[in-house]
Amino acid sequence: MAKKKPTVVIGLLGPTLDSGASAARWDRWRPTVAACQHPDLLVARFELLHQPQYSSLAKTLRQDIARVSPETTVNLVPCPMADPWDLEPVYGALHDFARSYPFDPEREDYLVHITTGTHVAQIVLFLLTESRHLPARLLQTSPPARGERDPGHPAVGSWRAIDLDLSRYDRLASRFAAEARERTGVLKSGIETRNPAFNALIARIERVAVASRAPILLTGPTGAGKSQLAGSIFALKKSRRQVAGELVEVNCATLRGDGAMSTLFGHAKGAFTGAVGEREGLLRKADGGALFLDEIAELGLDEQAMLLRAVEEKRFRPMGSDREVRSDFQLLAGTHRDLVARVAEGRFREDLLARIELWTFALPGLRDRPEDVEPNLDFELAQCERALGARVAFRREARARFVAFATSPEALWTGNFRDFGAAVTRMATLCPGGRIDLPTVDDEVARLRARWRLAEAPRGEAVTADDGGLRAVLGEEGVAALDRFDRAQLAEVVRVCRASPTLSAAGRALFAVSRSGRASVNDADRLRKYLARFKLSWEAARAGG
Repeated sequence: MAKKKPTVVIGLLGPTLDSGASAARWDRWRPTVAACQHPDLLVARFELLHQPQYSSLAKTLRQDIARVSPETTVNLVPCPMADPWDLEPVYGALHDFARSYPFDPEREDYLVHITTGTHVAQIVLFLLTESRHLPARLLQTSPPARGERDPGHPAVGSWRAIDLDLSRYDRLASRFAAEARERTGVLKSGIETRNPAFNALIARIERVAVASRAPILLTGPTGAGKSQLAGSIFALKKSRRQVAGELVEVNCATLRGDGAMSTLFGHAKGAFTGAVGEREGLLRKADGGALFLDEIAELGLDEQAMLLRAVEEKRFRPMGSDREVRSDFQLLAGTHRDLVARVAEGRFREDLLARIELWTFALPGLRDRPEDVEPNLDFELAQCERALGARVAFRREARARFVAFATSPEALWTGNFRDFGAAVTRMATLCPGGRIDLPTVDDEVARLRARWRLAEAPRGEAVTADDGGLRAVLGEEGVAALDRFDRAQLAEVVRVCRASPTLSAAGRALFAVSRSGRASVNDADRLRKYLARFKLSWEAARAGG
């Protein structure tokens, strides 16, 4: 039979619970002494950590342990802590002890006594044990119940050892894991997504959302779910009591001119024509909560400058006001644009991008997540049921056909989840008797194909006659390398260039609508930069080569 290894206890002196110098101290329960009094817990050595100012009490405890447990050797270990309630010095002192102590788990068993010391110290001991800096089990001692006290005899109480590697802790850890799944479930709107990359992304966003108040930038194609995710991030932070205010949302693409400044930052009475009263502005409304700026790339440069100061200093000045106001909010931003390219074009401030891109998360489109089509299908059906107030379900063969189409290469889902949700809504609304059948699916698939022009022009097909003169400009290979969207847009630009006498005239024709909402315009420069994206000059676009 293997010989039992000696037990070593590591514990902190408790200045209150362990105190006492008179004979009456034996009538009190003292955790450090009591830990060595149990007949079924034989302590070979006790490493008694203590702050230097309690060295006299530590010596008394060593004498008392020798009296009740002569076989126990007590080592007094000075452990200076500037403030036992401050996490940093406490962790530093106990971590230094753990690193320097000559542990020998092959020859000794270790117990870490967590009954004494401040709550901060107990937490640190737990963490160091959990991380195996202290290769030990936890020792928890408790005083005897009032009816169990025996006058004239030392108060012993009870004890138990907790092994963090065993199933009891596993059950505790599983609760934390379940809570983590619940949090990520909030971010996924309860959808049991299956795409590994997307699930890893959501888990990362969850960690950042609960740990940081820095701006969060969500990028990705239109309809990928940026707005919905921003709302879920706020809901998660609200559930953790990290924000007290509300979520304020605005699509920056709808903001123009003085209205943009006023909407975001507010204005004073008389700030501009029509400003008959004061306006609070969305940034002040978001104080204590979060502000979601969807399509942040569409903000004007002046608004970007004011936003940067508001994010960095929590202060800004409303339009027409001579006093600053404060607002402390977390910024959430979304865009489908390439902000780095916008900076290069002079359309987005580099300093603002540097401030908001600390936490940048790129959401994939639906076509990149075929595994998540079915979970999202179930989610959209449930949404339809709530909206229609009736039960809706697929017939088995109809569901199989729609899923097969939705996950096939021909399903472009250019609007991503907006397209997908609209398709399910149409089928749920038009299906007979609340059952989506094959004819309903076939009708919807035909509609989607027509919209994406798949039936007439399969994806990737080379443009022939109706190419706006692109072949003469870029050549056959250059045209084939373009996305369908860029091909159609560039063809129109080239057509206008050929019909215009000057670069400025072409720019005025192409940007006639958007230029009206700009404080300053340079249509020729905008057109020149657009053509440069395709390595084209004005002369090349005009000449056809």
